[in-house]
Amino acid sequence: MTHPQTEPPSRKDTMRTARFALDPAFTVGAVDPRLFGSFVEHLGRCVYTGIFEPGHPSADTDGIRTDVLDLVRELGVTAIRYPGGNFVSGYKWEDSVGPVDERPRRLDLAWRSTETNRFGLSEYIAFLRKIGPQAEPMMALNLGTRGVAEALELQEYANHPSGTALSDLRAAHGDKDPFGIRLWCLGNEMDGPWQTGHKTAEEYGRLAAETARAMRQLDPGVELVACGSSSQSMPTFAEWEATVLTETYDLVDHVSLHAYYQPVDGDVDSFLASAVDMESFIENVVATCDHVGAKLKSKKRINLSFDEWNVWYLLEHQKEAAENPLDWPEAPRLLEDNYSVLDAVVFGSLLIALLRHADRVTVACLAQLVNVIAPIMTEPGGPAWRQTTFYPFSQASRYGRGEVLDVRVDSPTYPTEKYGEADLLHATAVRAADGSVTVFAVNRGRAEPLPLEVALNGLALTEVVEHSALADADPDARNTLDDPERVTPHPVEGTTLQDGTLDAVLEPLSWNVIRLR
Repeated sequence: MTHPQTEPPSRKDTMRTARFALDPAFTVGAVDPRLFGSFVEHLGRCVYTGIFEPGHPSADTDGIRTDVLDLVRELGVTAIRYPGGNFVSGYKWEDSVGPVDERPRRLDLAWRSTETNRFGLSEYIAFLRKIGPQAEPMMALNLGTRGVAEALELQEYANHPSGTALSDLRAAHGDKDPFGIRLWCLGNEMDGPWQTGHKTAEEYGRLAAETARAMRQLDPGVELVACGSSSQSMPTFAEWEATVLTETYDLVDHVSLHAYYQPVDGDVDSFLASAVDMESFIENVVATCDHVGAKLKSKKRINLSFDEWNVWYLLEHQKEAAENPLDWPEAPRLLEDNYSVLDAVVFGSLLIALLRHADRVTVACLAQLVNVIAPIMTEPGGPAWRQTTFYPFSQASRYGRGEVLDVRVDSPTYPTEKYGEADLLHATAVRAADGSVTVFAVNRGRAEPLPLEVALNGLALTEVVEHSALADADPDARNTLDDPERVTPHPVEGTTLQDGTLDAVLEPLSWNVIRLR
């Protein structure tokens, strides 16, 4: 079936205007709300002095910072993955339950810190319930240093109603009602040599299959995520997925993807096109999943859990860690990137990439939620504030629910060192149940505004409700403790909808949300 297009533009127009067409007959798929998930790891200050700070002026009786809670609700996160990350591969879940004053202190090999376990499994579930019914638990299992038995014990403790040693222990600890954890990650980044308990694909695939089979004996309705590659650049990429899925295909529901982006050696143009790599990663994993399914002659479809993604200045942090190794501190300041307008535009483009593949990416987790490469920052004893990346996520979560329309852009391009010619325009559109449509668009151009023309076919749209942009004359502008609202989205004037055509101008280096009804 041919996708609808506007009239072929002249070369002159192509050089200055980006175009695409929308038609309700051409869709990608429905957005799973869990596409707007996040991630809480026992790393740095994500938990301690992030979401949990007894004694803080805003803390409730459980020690949860209500100022952070308000921002988490505003952000619009859904599934929240816990407790790691690299942390989970040394995690003993038993340490995190029961009376707080009896919980042991442990050394965390992943981040060379001391874990007090003052915040544990019960506190995590209570935190989710305070956020609201949209916040779903997503529990990661330790398949690095532990295995099938410990996974079953945690599942029984968390989910069995009553009448067994572990379910009754949960009740004795103060949680009579089961936690109802449906979504489980079978380990974390087991392909990575840095992971405690790192395994080959064959070793991990066998363990994941054994664990999945046992968990389904306890509860056939669990939803399971197998570890995929930690990045597309891993030397075992694709071969890892193929081997693992050959063992687990009929036992799991998702395979995971992780990706982080930053400018390397000052290459800002390639950084702005990071979503080119993300979309390639998604499509290559989909191809591998479907290849394995075809080989196995299975009618089942494996979906994708992009359960770690973000902009992360990893190279700088690695250099800092090498120069200043940690000596087992409690909740040190780690990985606290302060994001710029440039970072927020790339971040928004990554969100667009996820939405453009909503037919297969059914879970995604922004890593992480508070302080650690996060949209929300806090100061111990002080305020909480929104980073620049907060706004694209909150807007996408609010207006990106519904059916993703097929967007194929005809855009001017620009050269990049890593990805060749890249489109200046990166865009998607989501149609809500009431027929309204939201266009999400990024102008990757750093110097010039980008005119945009969208043909609206069969959508009965008559009004531009809002066009907002996150952009700034200073691409390095940031929100900080001293100036927490330096960067916020602003309204854009002059966007029109007439005779079935949307006309807009996208500011240089901008994230745009255009709402139509």
